[in-house]
Amino acid sequence: MKIETLAIHAGNHGDPTTGAVVPPLILSTTFERAADGSIVEGRDIYTRASNPNRRALEEKLAALEGGSEAIAFASGQAATMSIFHSLGGNSHVILPDDIYYNTKVIIDNLYANFGLTCTAVDMTDLGAIKRAIKKNTKLIWVETPSNPSLKIADIQAVVKIAKAKNIMVACDNTWATPFFTRPFELGVDLVMHSTTKYFGGHSDILGGCVILPPAPPAPDGGAFLSSSKSSLIDDRELVAPPSGAAIRTFQTVGGAVPSPFDCWLLSRSLSTYAVRMPVHAQNAMKLATFLEAQPQIEKVNYPGLKSNEYHKVAKKQMRNGFGGMMSILVKGGQKEAMELASKLKIFKHATSLGGVESLIEHRYSVEGIHSTSPENLLRISVGIENIDDLIADFEQAFQ
Repeated sequence: MKIETLAIHAGNHGDPTTGAVVPPLILSTTFERAADGSIVEGRDIYTRASNPNRRALEEKLAALEGGSEAIAFASGQAATMSIFHSLGGNSHVILPDDIYYNTKVIIDNLYANFGLTCTAVDMTDLGAIKRAIKKNTKLIWVETPSNPSLKIADIQAVVKIAKAKNIMVACDNTWATPFFTRPFELGVDLVMHSTTKYFGGHSDILGGCVILPPAPPAPDGGAFLSSSKSSLIDDRELVAPPSGAAIRTFQTVGGAVPSPFDCWLLSRSLSTYAVRMPVHAQNAMKLATFLEAQPQIEKVNYPGLKSNEYHKVAKKQMRNGFGGMMSILVKGGQKEAMELASKLKIFKHATSLGGVESLIEHRYSVEGIHSTSPENLLRISVGIENIDDLIADFEQAFQ
């Protein structure tokens, strides 16, 4: 099935008891056993371990990304932590130098006593990636596009480097989503999402997920390997297997689980996901073209622009458009950037992204003194409002 159909029907089993076409919300934290105390086959036991709404959501998320299994979390940060935690102590991770700020904070702060270390590199510089590899490097982390400067790493090239050294590659696909980029088709081992963003789409659900790769066929053509031991590469060989079991254990034993209601809401939001995404991309392309021509703007970071330095690789590995995110460098500094943001009326100056409403944020002031974001950078999440109104909002702000 195509992604538009999967977004509606994957994981949606309705309610056989009543015939309802919408899955019911199951809030119960515990489930009755058989009269003799035995566990009823196919029935949940305790919601931290599993819940009907979470299982339905995970089925939908795995189908959308083309993976074998999805593991849902209470936030994107919890999903990211599950991957880092599964690496074990004294491991080394290579991160993009332009990355969601709190991804690096997890390693620097929460895992400081765990022996987990990281090196930040320009992920578009393949030589820098090779130089950063150490004996204990277990993971290369890719963002597509990067946050907040929208660098586009050549994912296949990064995977090739990692494969040669038996290193796992994980991709944060939150910004592109599988509507625009299919990381498993490019060879990555794990895909992570903050489902708070485009999957949720309405700025009212907090969540995250890790998706395991599709399992390659066994050499003898028989039953394929467990999804927790598989990795899809260009030549279908196994390398640096991700520990799906460890990630699932982090979810269930660690308790970093989303509530049944959040799972139900996210499943509902995903029904319109494939309808929303083209509008985000179309609006972003038109707004980026407009902003690029404005004398008050130093640069527009949007891979859909032909003038963008990452347009060529973006065109190679993205489909259906270039997403709804961009950032701009305002001529001047922080003062000028903040003044522009304050004059906008439709664009709300707020954290987060991926909702139906347009948002703008000054990342440097949010990230603090250790931020690597330019002081004149504004990150823009382009919503699905009428594009004429969005452009008019900037026009009045420039006056």
